[in-house]
Amino acid sequence: MMRQNVKKLSLGAALLAGVMAFGVAQAKDPIKFAAPLDYTAVYTFLTNEYAQGQKDYITMINEAGGIDGHKIEYASSDTGNQPQRGIEAYNRAQRDGAILFDFLSTPVARAMVNRALDDKVVMITAFHGRGDASDGETFPYIFPVMSTYWSQAATLIDYMENHEGGLKGKKVAHVYIDSPFGREPIPVLEKLASKLDFTLRTFPYASPGNEQSSTWSEVRRFRPDQVIIWGAGGGQAVSVREAIRNGIAPDKIHSVVWLAEADMEAVGKDTAKGIRKFEGTDNGVNSALIKELTAKVIDTGKGSGPKENVGRSYYNIGVATMAVSVEAARLAMKEFGPPLDGDKLRKGFEMIQDYDANGLLPKLTFTGKDHQGGGFGRVASWDGDKWVPLNDWSNPYQDIVWESIAHDAAAFKEGR
Repeated sequence: MMRQNVKKLSLGAALLAGVMAFGVAQAKDPIKFAAPLDYTAVYTFLTNEYAQGQKDYITMINEAGGIDGHKIEYASSDTGNQPQRGIEAYNRAQRDGAILFDFLSTPVARAMVNRALDDKVVMITAFHGRGDASDGETFPYIFPVMSTYWSQAATLIDYMENHEGGLKGKKVAHVYIDSPFGREPIPVLEKLASKLDFTLRTFPYASPGNEQSSTWSEVRRFRPDQVIIWGAGGGQAVSVREAIRNGIAPDKIHSVVWLAEADMEAVGKDTAKGIRKFEGTDNGVNSALIKELTAKVIDTGKGSGPKENVGRSYYNIGVATMAVSVEAARLAMKEFGPPLDGDKLRKGFEMIQDYDANGLLPKLTFTGKDHQGGGFGRVASWDGDKWVPLNDWSNPYQDIVWESIAHDAAAFKEGR
């Protein structure tokens, strides 16, 4: 009897081992994305909200089975905006099999360009990093994904020209943080000033932008017809307050993408009513994608952060970056099969055509040449409670934008 029981136990153990082995064989390897972000230094005004959007979107995809059964593994860490810490995080994640990286930090992303190119892994740089990385032939594994700062400047100028009475003979002030980011759009603005016959003057202020009063005194003496503010974080609210204090109407103030609900709350929701900004994604909760995410993730208690962040500017940008990245992985998996690597994923990005993330984005198309996706955006206005789009998606003056892309890409290629 004991022998029979032993035989039964042995048979049962063998069957269990077989089932477990079958389960392991059936398991599909995850697709690994890494997001070493700045949670503690410079980009704190947006990182938590942005990462929350990324995580929630990945949760929605994984809850639906991932990509052909392959779940997305999303790993985030803090770089403190320090390139060396970014390199360390990159090394760890790459050893672990990550094929896509997002640093959301211009200093860190710029430091990692050569590594990503050499290692043939994808790096996305939405609204940060190098604008010339739009040139996919020079930067095959780097994807700005959305409008560069050059395209943003072109969109703002185009709106003034076609919806705010034109610019011929007018004065435009560019007020910016004195850094490479603040100075980046100036060459495009200068070319547009020549083309459209307006006077451009530039007014820098020292980083981090907490004190701008002397700069705005100079702006007031210039008496501009239109103003562009080019900063990020707390400095943007300071710019808005100083502009209004110096007699500039909110509807004459136009911002780079980095102006959000928190800035309007800091200025005063009603005080800031009428201010304009560039937007590269839909804001609010009305797009079909944000509605779907809310129903499947937020309302079911699976969200990664405060519910009130859903639909806010930086949350939606985070969702958009992952939506585009997952679409690239889906196309790559369909075309090339598993396992995905950086080269397959790159090709997946370059297969994306007219993708709008179910209403969250303008229609983006990537090619081997264009890693910007077309440079589309629009202008939105603060109505005292939310951002309201003022025009349709467009990508004006891309000939001028691509002159800057080509110029800087050629310099990078020569120095590499």
